[in-house]
Amino acid sequence: MSSSTPHRRTSHTTSRRATHRRAAAVALAGVAALIATAVQSGTATAAPDPSPAKGNELVKLSPAQRAELIRDANATKAKTADELGLGAKEKLVVRDVAKDRDGTLHTRYERTYDGLPVLGGDLVVTSDAGKTEQVVKATAKAIKPASVTPKISAAKAESQAVSAAKAAGAEQPDADRAPRKVIWAGNGTPVLAYETVVGGLQEDGTPNELHVVTDAATGAKLYEYQAIENGTGNTMYSGTVTLGTAQSGSSYTLTDTTRGNHKTYNLNRGTSGTGTLFSGSDDVWGNGSASNGETAAADAHYGAALTWDYYKNVHGRSGIRGDGVGAYSRVHYGNNYVNAFWSDSCFCMTYGDGSGNTNPLTSIDVAGHEMTHGVTSNTAGLNYSGESGGLNEATSDIFGTSVEFYANNSSDVGDYLIGEEIDINGDGTPLRYMDKPSKDGASYDNWFSGIGNSDVHYSSGPANHFFYLLSEGSGTKTINGVTYNSPTSDGLPVTGIGRAKAEKIWFRALTTKFTSTTNYAGARTGTLAAAGELYGTSSAEYTAVANAWAGINVGSRPGGGDPDPGDGGTFENDTDVNIPDYGSAVTSSITVTGRSGRAPSNLQVGVDIVHSWRGDLRIDLVAPDGSTYRLKSSGYDPAEDVHETYTVNASSETANGTWKLRVQDQGPADTGYIDAWRLTFP
Repeated sequence: MSSSTPHRRTSHTTSRRATHRRAAAVALAGVAALIATAVQSGTATAAPDPSPAKGNELVKLSPAQRAELIRDANATKAKTADELGLGAKEKLVVRDVAKDRDGTLHTRYERTYDGLPVLGGDLVVTSDAGKTEQVVKATAKAIKPASVTPKISAAKAESQAVSAAKAAGAEQPDADRAPRKVIWAGNGTPVLAYETVVGGLQEDGTPNELHVVTDAATGAKLYEYQAIENGTGNTMYSGTVTLGTAQSGSSYTLTDTTRGNHKTYNLNRGTSGTGTLFSGSDDVWGNGSASNGETAAADAHYGAALTWDYYKNVHGRSGIRGDGVGAYSRVHYGNNYVNAFWSDSCFCMTYGDGSGNTNPLTSIDVAGHEMTHGVTSNTAGLNYSGESGGLNEATSDIFGTSVEFYANNSSDVGDYLIGEEIDINGDGTPLRYMDKPSKDGASYDNWFSGIGNSDVHYSSGPANHFFYLLSEGSGTKTINGVTYNSPTSDGLPVTGIGRAKAEKIWFRALTTKFTSTTNYAGARTGTLAAAGELYGTSSAEYTAVANAWAGINVGSRPGGGDPDPGDGGTFENDTDVNIPDYGSAVTSSITVTGRSGRAPSNLQVGVDIVHSWRGDLRIDLVAPDGSTYRLKSSGYDPAEDVHETYTVNASSETANGTWKLRVQDQGPADTGYIDAWRLTFP
């Protein structure tokens, strides 16, 4: 199952934590990191209030109310750009607006430079009574390309893009339109580039919308992503249900007039076009069997209605774009097509009929999954590649699952299994598992450095696992007849807060904190900030978010997991230390006392560093006698921040004494600081 997306990430407030207590230090670090580069508007703002702020839940905006807020933002966007210190050639383009109960606004912008779109230049401005309180950016880099005059031709960029599509197995690839000039700011220093969109078909018959970004000076490929994101009716999976239809004379059509005029069409094995709108004389659709062409249509139409209702009633979002306009669905795509996908270009969901055309991919969670790709595209716009791509896929799994629980359908009960009804594997097993993603044989349970190089459907595993842990907790549990047994990466338990609260936290982070370039570390920061705003930074919910992330190896637990002093111990320093750009090494010290003998052969070194380009960083552990252990070398590593636990064989060292973390920035143009680090003696 796939989707259609591109771009973003960064931050903004003027005050940093004045005091530190480790019981909440790691969690608080999430909020502090998010707001560390906040707009400087004069007076420094206070650290986050540990009590829940009133009215921090998003309100339900009607399409008209949302449109009015967008008009207001458009009227003041030039002033906003000036307040943010953007250059004279930069302009803001309003994309979306969300509003809290207390009147706080979260306005999402794209950027242009000298009239060219800036890919990866998006940002979210949080404001109250017209005053900017926080800014989250996709890139911390200034948008100052060396030139806006290309050195290579558009034809060369197009040729390279088509070649990339061929290498990926595309059939009859061809550029859908001439390459457009853009500023690429998705990683590194912003440069002039071409963006080429290549059409045709992918290897499995899915439509191809491969976006290839090419350096306009050197011809080097900078980035690529796939914009097609896979992923009364007598239904096949949900029993007999009520469908929204429209009557014209003596005929009925699958047109849901109460949900933005969502329509369901029959492609009749075709692979292009809209298809034919389903119509009939009796307003009864399908017979529960795949052999009846209306059955898949009934499932798809029902899934679309449930997804619409879920987003509107739970999160206050009226339609995928928030504008009250329904997307449309197409069923019976291709022949034996074992997939489903969302496409921004048609603003539609498309479903194949599965192997042998006997298992349409139209179950509730699949429908919710596909339409959520549309929601993500119209909010955070998470790039469909790297770690952001994994988060994009996980977001669709998270809300596809949420829609299934919301439906409360006895024929397809809510569960934490993805695609369990469609039998895509042919053996009755689901497509994915949220409690332990690796059970599918390909997904990952926990985050690791380099996970962004994996297929997005597998790198989504840790975020799915996080959501399950946050909702239900670790260990064994039976829900709606399904037994789960969710482990944690650190072996420590996680207590869940309930799915309803977990959904609220993820949605708030998606719509007000995440940007196109958000990675796993950024997702932790964003969800901690969302939990703090909803429930307070001293709440059980806030602590649970930190613990659930630690349970998948992203960041650490408040208090380092509170290990039993008799069996081990954690020593920590959470005093911030600035890392000079391309400068001398800095150190942060921890004094270990009360230990006897040597350090262990599996000493755990937890490191949390906030930095705009972690590839510049060399990180060493220095033992009390001066011995050095290399934790990380500098080199190509195109991502932000370090949230990692390293294992060191320190058995030759005396445990007691002063240990140091030494960090040096060995490349220009990026800055950051040591946020916290810890030593854990197992």
